[in-house]
Amino acid sequence: MTKKPRLSFWQIWNVSFGFLGVQFGFALQNANASRILSNLGADLHSLSLFWLVAPIMGLLVQPIVGAASDSTWTRLGRRSPFILGGALVSMLAMFFMPNAPFIITAGGAAALVFGAVMLALMDGSFNVTFQPFRALVSDMMPEEQRNFGYSIQSFLINVGAVIGSALPYILTYLGVANEAPAGEVADSVIWSFYIGGSMLILSVLVTVFRTKEYPPEEFKQYNTSQATEVSQKLSMWETLLSMPKTMIQLAVVQFFSWFPLFLMWVYTVPAVAQHYWHTEIGDSSSAAFNEAGNWVGMSFAAYSLYAALFSLVMPYLMKILGRKSVYSLSLLLGGLGYISTYFFSNPSLLLVSMVGIGIAWAAILALPYAILSSVLPSGKTGIYMGLFNLTVVVPQILSGLFSGLILKYIFNNQAIYILILAGICMILGAVSVFFVKEKVEMEIK
Repeated sequence: MTKKPRLSFWQIWNVSFGFLGVQFGFALQNANASRILSNLGADLHSLSLFWLVAPIMGLLVQPIVGAASDSTWTRLGRRSPFILGGALVSMLAMFFMPNAPFIITAGGAAALVFGAVMLALMDGSFNVTFQPFRALVSDMMPEEQRNFGYSIQSFLINVGAVIGSALPYILTYLGVANEAPAGEVADSVIWSFYIGGSMLILSVLVTVFRTKEYPPEEFKQYNTSQATEVSQKLSMWETLLSMPKTMIQLAVVQFFSWFPLFLMWVYTVPAVAQHYWHTEIGDSSSAAFNEAGNWVGMSFAAYSLYAALFSLVMPYLMKILGRKSVYSLSLLLGGLGYISTYFFSNPSLLLVSMVGIGIAWAAILALPYAILSSVLPSGKTGIYMGLFNLTVVVPQILSGLFSGLILKYIFNNQAIYILILAGICMILGAVSVFFVKEKVEMEIK
């Protein structure tokens, strides 16, 4: 097998640059989808059910896209056509979702359904873009550069998330209206989605046109080994059964990581509005609720900023402590960050809580993929990365199905307790990291 050439810093940067825009859009979705759906008429208990469309789209899309990108070759490459196509659809969905009341002039439930459909389309196309991006890093970089490559990817993701999350707050500060009549979405959110969609497609174009993927014959030279001589004719079920043990072990960690993340994205706006602004249940059009929504956006920007900064030091920490220790400690700090939100009364102190959550987010974005990429057969990286997305979407689906019931019947509609539950789950994730066997450990055995 010919050794895969090392990439320069700027080559690594260009491979991952599209993540800047994709996460810009994803951050806007995470911070504002509940706000938009509430503006369109969704009640507190149904929010998680509307959010279910996002992980379900990931469940359907990513394995198919992963398998397809493994066996595709065009003038743009293997992964780039899917990255570009997903970005184009994402951009259109971002333009349409906050404008649901103006597109569906009947308003009411029809506008809410249209908004939910756009959320599904937006998240599905994000997934079409995300999965080939993950595989592209593995395709292009030798093993010794992947920790650094995934860390750069995590850094760019979080820079995009900082800007995207803070944008409605920034536009409000600049004088764009932050309130709207009942059943409509504030201009600050609408214009944020316009800017986010534009940034998404521009950044993806940088990756697509500045990254030259290895053509099939050259790729085969770099990746032919006993580990990669895997039949390409296996069915999806056979592929699932043959996945490496490390992938199964990581699935447990992923469950305790993504279950709480979904809770945070769905319920932080109502939790902050109730706990810090003392709004009533079902109040989604008041100035207090919209102010809370803007501050949640700033808080999400803060955790993304902390994540971006932590991504820069993460490669050095991994050299000293090892990947598993850094991963576990990061999730522990994230769990403590969630729990701390209950004990504060000043919303400014949420920025302190976000330190731990940001550190955990940086680790979740990079370390599972760095660990997994070292044990996957190169010729099937795309399909296995797609299947690994099951460990991202299944916890979110379960969270969406049961969190509304938990909120209503256990927590008496007090959404702040949902964030405490999220913290406990993430601490369990920190413990489960130590049961993951890395490639080096398996080779020693």
